[in-house]
Formats: sequence, structure tokens, C-alpha cells
Amino acid sequence: MSAQSTASKPIARSQCSEYDVIVIGSGIGGLVTATQLASKGAKVLVLERYLIPGGSAGYFEREGYRFDVGASMIFGFGTQGTTNLLTRALKAVNMSLDTIPDPVQIHYHLPDNLTLKVHRDYEKFLQELSAHFPHEQEGIRRFYDECWKVFNCLNAMELLSLEEPRYLMRVFFGHPFACLGLTKYLPQNAGDIARRYIQDPKLLKFIDMECYCWSVVPADKTPAINAGMVFSDRHYGGINYPKGGVGQIATKLVEGLIKSGSEIQYGARVTKILLEGGRAVGVKLATGQEYRAKRIVSNATRWDTFEKLLPAEAMPASEKRWQKRYQKSPSFLSLHLGVKAEVLPPGTECHHILLEDWQKMEDEQGTVFVSIPTLLDPDLAPPNHHIIHSFTPSWMEEWQGLSPQDYQDKKEAVAQRLIKRLETIFPGLSEGLDYQEVGTPRTHRRFLGRDDGTYGPIPQRKLAGLLGMPFNRTAIAGLYCVGDSTFPGQGLNAVAFSGFACGHRIAVDLGL
Repeated sequence: MSAQSTASKPIARSQCSEYDVIVIGSGIGGLVTATQLASKGAKVLVLERYLIPGGSAGYFEREGYRFDVGASMIFGFGTQGTTNLLTRALKAVNMSLDTIPDPVQIHYHLPDNLTLKVHRDYEKFLQELSAHFPHEQEGIRRFYDECWKVFNCLNAMELLSLEEPRYLMRVFFGHPFACLGLTKYLPQNAGDIARRYIQDPKLLKFIDMECYCWSVVPADKTPAINAGMVFSDRHYGGINYPKGGVGQIATKLVEGLIKSGSEIQYGARVTKILLEGGRAVGVKLATGQEYRAKRIVSNATRWDTFEKLLPAEAMPASEKRWQKRYQKSPSFLSLHLGVKAEVLPPGTECHHILLEDWQKMEDEQGTVFVSIPTLLDPDLAPPNHHIIHSFTPSWMEEWQGLSPQDYQDKKEAVAQRLIKRLETIFPGLSEGLDYQEVGTPRTHRRFLGRDDGTYGPIPQRKLAGLLGMPFNRTAIAGLYCVGDSTFPGQGLNAVAFSGFACGHRIAVDLGL
């Protein structure tokens, strides 16, 4: 994957000897941290190894198509409550985005002819799911209503750093019942809650898929807090696609960052976090250039941060313990297609999930995710054409040790197998192809700078909800982490949450 020319993009060079904050990486978590701090008057430098911002929320262009690097299912653009974190992040630096509402979150195509849509309308979704499981109608409502209890607690309070005592006191006295409600759910998992109300094994597998589609783990390993957020916000704030593609989120955040007086550098690969007296004081680039700041934020994965950017002897005991509880999630095999418009029948939804065998849900290339963003924004493709972005979990080990020719041959072979599977949903797909590009875990590692191309941490075993997820501060003074390796985990709105929390914690530490 590559991006369009960045000649028109601002590439800021060092204008001061020391910054308040340096952010390593311009994923959404890093950019939200940077813009939150810049809006409070901090001097921030963001260092991005690639040519454009966004990380897995970036984009690339080919032959008239503008492809999203990652998923196109976007939460956080609502207009009410406090969980509309992307809307709020942009507003903090006087930016906004036009968005297009999606009436259906996912169209599922699952084993045993379980085909249904998750409608934005909550009652319509419950009715459709209950039609498949009429004997579980009451349990279905009670489970999803329980998720609403979690969401309503979150949506009642401003979401900032849980590491900041004054914020916690302010929130508790302002919203005592919401706080107590969240405390109740922190140690719980979605699977535990589901089994309180539901007995049907097939329906429980569906709940597993409902979690897996965004957490990459089944319900037993998905924290109840995360499930409550996703299962409810899709009906409350809804799924809203940014006009111009997902990459516009990062582009607008960078524009606001620069207008606020801070800086970003592209092609700036950090190779080392500088320590003095056990404290993080700066960074060193691959070019040898060094920058210093009062605080350092890593938007890299925790594996990249503590195993590559810091010396081995500097790894805190807390990180070693964390790595025993969590492991790297798989990366993805991504198939970016440009297709003729007639391939898609009338009424096709934007997002689909395909699985033929329940036992293979977590397998290599078991579950297939599909996004067709041009159904919402036709301008992303040439006239009378659509984008189909299909992706499926894949591990780095499957792509190692191959010669260049074997690597290309394997990419072509897996692409053809994936297209054949997709033809069960979109007959005639292979005849309607106009453009095809394949990305592998090696692609994600190269362009996103993520160890093994992983999309974040997943529990190695069933854990007590979110209690094991680290917050933003680390055991190394002056060093913070942000993104999907921190509370509350994976997903665009989740990493935005971590950015708000990280920015707030650092602002307090700097006295801003």
C-alpha cells in the first residue's frame, strides 16, 4: 500500500529546542492526545514514520479509487451525549466533518442459514433477531438492555482519565449512580452476562460473533464495558461514515493540530526513546536527529514500545506481567477491490460478515469482514464502480520465509479463494473486477509499523473484564502509552477515548 503525493501536506521541522510533549505515531489515539494538549496551549510534536497520518485509519489511492486502510464502520460521530468522541475530538481544535449515516451496522451471513441485519433502529434489530430465536425473545431483550445500562453510565459523564483523582472525585459526586454502575461492570465479560439470560447454544455463538466482529475475541474475553459501548452506541449515535473516507478524520485532526500552533513531521521514524536517570526525556530518529520534551507519548503497540524503542533492561516488571496476560491479536489479509456497480444487487448493505462454520470463527482466514463504503460515498470510486474492501484474520507466521515470487503467488491464491467465498453473497464478483490489491500481515507491519502487523492486544485467557488493561501512565517516569494497547482497547472510538484520557492526564501533570 502507498499514498498519494504529500507535497501539499505541511511537514513541520523543529522550531524549538524542547517541546512540552512528543507523540510517537499519528494513529487516532496519538492525534487525539496531541490535539487535546494543543488545544490547552501545549507545544506538541507528532512524529509519523509514514507519509500521511492515521495509521490503520489512513487511506491510499489507486486508479481513481480511494481505499480505507482499515475498517469503514465508524462509531463516535454522534451529536448527543458524551460517547461521541470523534465529534468532540475534532471540535476541540475547531474542526468538523460531514458524515453519512448508515441504517445498518452489519448484515450477517452465518452458518445454519442465520442471515440477519443489525438495524440502527434498536427495536427493529431485536425483532429480527427474535424472529430467528422466538423461544429466546425475553433473554435477547434482557441481554441487550443490560448493555444499555453500561452505555447509559458511560454516556452520563465526561470520559477523561481514570488515573486523575480530582476528575474521579468530580465525576463521582456529579454522577454517583453512573459511577457505581460502571464499577459493577468493570470486572464482567459479555459472555457472563449473555449466559444469565440466554441458553440456546446457537444464539450464544451469535453473541460471540457480535463481540468478535470488533474485539477479535469471543464474548467470554470481551469486557462488558466495551460490549455495552458498541452494542448500544450503534443504535444511539449510530454508524456514520465520514465524507471523503476514513482518512479524513486524521487529516482534519492534523489540520487542527497545526492551526493550534503544534507540529507534525512525516517520514520521521523513531528508533529510540531517550532515558536519563530512568526518565523519558526525548526520542531519537533513524536519521540520528534527537528531540526532547517534558513528556513522551507512544502511540506504538506496547510490544514496539517496550521491546524496540527502549532497551531490554528498561522493561518494567508491570509490562512483563501484562505480556503474560495478553497476546498480540492476529493481523489481517486485506483484499481491496474495485468492481463494476452491477455486481452489487439493489438493497446491498455497506458492511457484511461471512462465516460458513462456527468452529472456524477464530481460525486463520475463518471470518470474512466486508466494507463497501461507496454505497455511502460514491465519490470514492470512478463513476459506475464500487469499492469492496474484504479482510480476514491472518497471522504473520503464514507469510514468513517466502521468496518474492512465492509471496506474490500466495497472495494471488488466497485472493482467489476469498473472492470465491464472497461470490456466495455477490454472485458474478470475479467477472466484475476492475482493480485488485492484496495486503498481508507483512504489509501492515511495513506501513503501519506494528509488531507482526497486529491490530492490538487480546487476552490469553478469560480475564476479569477491563481490570487487566493498563491506563496511559507507565512505570517509566515521563513516558505514556496511548491507543489500542491501553484502556479501553481496540476500535476507533476506543482509541479516541484513550487519547482523551492520555491528554487529560498529561495536561494535569504539566499544570495546563
